[in-house]
Amino acid sequence: MSLPEIVTREEWRAAREELLRKEEAVRRAREVLGAERQRLPMVEVDSEYLFEGGDGKATLLDLFEGRAQLVVHHFMFAPQWEAGCPCCAAFLDQVGHLAHLRARNTSFAAVSRAPFTRILPFKARMGWAVPWYSSGHSDFNADFEATVPSGGELVERPGLSCFLRDHDRVFHTYSVYDDAMDGLGTIAGLLDLTALGRSPAGNDRLRLHDEYEFEY
Repeated sequence: MSLPEIVTREEWRAAREELLRKEEAVRRAREVLGAERQRLPMVEVDSEYLFEGGDGKATLLDLFEGRAQLVVHHFMFAPQWEAGCPCCAAFLDQVGHLAHLRARNTSFAAVSRAPFTRILPFKARMGWAVPWYSSGHSDFNADFEATVPSGGELVERPGLSCFLRDHDRVFHTYSVYDDAMDGLGTIAGLLDLTALGRSPAGNDRLRLHDEYEFEY
């Protein structure tokens, strides 16, 4: 392994300032791109998807839990697998306490094609409390390109899909897959993918997760 060059503090500071200018340019470009993402058109979801979760059968509208937005983690877990994908598990490990999303009128759920009877023990093994649903009896994964045909068989694909609710109407606003998910596991990173951005509740101030007043 090649180690970084050893320099004086003054040389390091000069190099850091040069890099900082580049980082700020990237940050500004990311903000412009984020604003463009929020202006992306949306499409109404008119299929009646049916999921299976801890409380039984659920529709896509149910996954919102009454909130305005929904972020779905397409967790790779095929029906014939005994356990979920390690990479998807590592991503889900990074997702923060859901109180921060919920306080911003946004729900989060994992969805896989595996039967719920396999999801449940794996979820318990990993110690996760996030809502997790089986989509094995619907075309949800295929319609949102989380399961795609390849070489004559179906292949799982990791991804995130964002949805917006207007009363009982559900709209698909954005999706991202594979390596493009790198760095998106934080609360801010997830909210940046949504149509309403980081603070749809009109409250930018983060709190301790047990101090939020849940109104949504």
